[in-house]
Amino acid sequence: MDPNVPSHCPGTESTSAGKASACQGCPNQNICASGVTQTPDPALEVLKYRMSSIKNKILVLSGKGGVGKSTFTSLLARVIASENEQLNVGVLDVDICGPSLPCVFGVQDEKVHQSGSGLSPVFVEENLSIMSVGFLLEDKDDAVIWRGPKKNAMIKQFLTEVDWGDILDYLIVDTPPGTSDEHLSLAQFLKCTDNFSAIVVTTPQEVSLLDVRKELDFAKKVGLPVLGVVENMSTFVCPKCKVTSEIFPKNTGGAAQMALDMGVSFLGSVPFDPTLGRCCDEGVNFLQNHTESPTVKAIQLIVENITRSLQII
Repeated sequence: MDPNVPSHCPGTESTSAGKASACQGCPNQNICASGVTQTPDPALEVLKYRMSSIKNKILVLSGKGGVGKSTFTSLLARVIASENEQLNVGVLDVDICGPSLPCVFGVQDEKVHQSGSGLSPVFVEENLSIMSVGFLLEDKDDAVIWRGPKKNAMIKQFLTEVDWGDILDYLIVDTPPGTSDEHLSLAQFLKCTDNFSAIVVTTPQEVSLLDVRKELDFAKKVGLPVLGVVENMSTFVCPKCKVTSEIFPKNTGGAAQMALDMGVSFLGSVPFDPTLGRCCDEGVNFLQNHTESPTVKAIQLIVENITRSLQII
């Protein structure tokens, strides 16, 4: 190397570039080596206490966006809460950059209140409540521009400070698409609790199934039990003639075949209903107004399959 050329100039990097320790040059190496920074997070004990009153914690995952994960989450929560009024259901929206559930449940104008026991969730029904970062925004159109650490801190705050009541039978967690900060934080925080599992939502086409396979691999690597896969928007049932049509091609057998190949349960298919989209936009309870819809009946069947799966894991 020419001694007259500064070592930081492009093209003059050593062949060891990228191979050195990530800690090399850090002024805190001695502190880390002493073990002082490896003490247990005190918030984990609070988290365990909060989560101990929740019987079932279910993450709703999707490999990619646009598969109707949040819509499915809302329907799942409403069906469980309506079929047994003795069950208490909570919905936690950790899609921090795109919190849509307050709108879907028709409570976007509500605000969260702080009490001595923690943050109080917003009640949609007597036995159905929701917590979302959307309630914390000054304006519903405000963008949430946060890096990973701030997202992690928000999720930890939700898990440790939300007061769901004495007993919560189901906590259904709506997550953003992919396998990023939010998912890693949830897996890290909840792995020390009981009855922690996931449902993966997809659409039938192969471009979505490719990402779902990655999501299932993520769950396997972080030790997250998967209850099964749900195929959303599998067909379209004409509201007039009742003829069923496929919206997306199922060249590889759809979600059912993919679940078989990946060794996970197939929980069921949910048909597309245009009325459902309109109800979500308006915050109207689709379940209450369209009890005979094929979509509602499909969700009810999926709830039965989920209940059976929860008894197995």
